Amino acid sequence: MLFLTTVAPWLLLAFLGQQVSLSSGARNKHRGADKTVTAAPDKAPRSGDKSAANGRGKFSINNKMQCTWEAKAVGDAVKLSVKCEDREARIKGGVTDIKCEYNGKPQSCAGYKSNNKGFWKQVTRAFKKLQGKVCSDESKLVRAGICKRAPRDAHFKLDMMSSVNLAQSGEPETHLPPPPQPRATAAAPVKPTACTARVNHLKTAEENCSGSWASVCNFFLTMLQSEDC
Repeated sequence: MLFLTTVAPWLLLAFLGQQVSLSSGARNKHRGADKTVTAAPDKAPRSGDKSAANGRGKFSINNKMQCTWEAKAVGDAVKLSVKCEDREARIKGGVTDIKCEYNGKPQSCAGYKSNNKGFWKQVTRAFKKLQGKVCSDESKLVRAGICKRAPRDAHFKLDMMSSVNLAQSGEPETHLPPPPQPRATAAAPVKPTACTARVNHLKTAEENCSGSWASVCNFFLTMLQSEDC
């Protein structure tokens, strides 16, 4: 009996300690499981950033045609819509409007994400360098300077199916009628003078005086004519 009363308390304490240890281990294991379940998953990268595709700008072609462009996200790509207008050509004739679209994937360029505003400014400069080849030469890419080492699809390429050119003939020029030419007035008939009349009389006298009298008639008529003239 003495042995039982001495050992029993120690056995009870050992039993209680084992239960506490098992309970503590179970709680720790449960907490670890909760942490594994509630861990936030990694965010998958987005294929296209629509907030970054908000560029727009202006440029001119040969200082005559005024152009504008605007960027828009389309799926995992970015589309540039280009519109040009020449108001002077509407009057004088020629190409009045140009429209086209360029497509690219600038997301593969690090500069597009780190310096978005600078990227779009360089796109405007690239359009200015193209000049007459805008909307007409698909081999010419629109390249931003900060994306020189980026893949080829990071640059914008012309979609020839979207290219449209509109032309118009000039308005006909209005010609003023020539001023009326002054009419030539008929000259007034010249009245015979006294000398002319004498000449006529002299001719008449020569016709009427014949033979030896002709010289006498001429002499007298000549004297009369010289006195009047």
